[in-house]
Amino acid sequence: MREGRREAHRRWSDEVKARIVSESLRPGVTVNEVAERHGLKANHLSSWRTLARQGKLVLPEPEDAVEFAAMVVETPAQEPPTVKAVSRAEIVVGAVTIRLEEGASAARIAAIARALAAAT
Repeated sequence: MREGRREAHRRWSDEVKARIVSESLRPGVTVNEVAERHGLKANHLSSWRTLARQGKLVLPEPEDAVEFAAMVVETPAQEPPTVKAVSRAEIVVGAVTIRLEEGASAARIAAIARALAAAT
């Protein structure tokens, strides 16, 4: 690199870089806006932001105080076991009630219906 060209570059102290990066992290502010305000190229500011994310550039404390709220995490209460509703088909003929097993197939129900029809 030529000596004369190196002198043309502006030097930014870490403190100034950190302040500018911090400004670019505020909600509603764009990197382009902040870079333009300080006479920087947006990609230059983005590289400083990367340094900050990597912990290589320490940012100042935010101007707006950050508040934390206590959070209580409770173990969810054990839910009572759900009682499965049983639906059993019933066939009632006069005083006789026939209760079919749960999940009785259509073929089984038809066979019982045929047997009842033949008996009457």
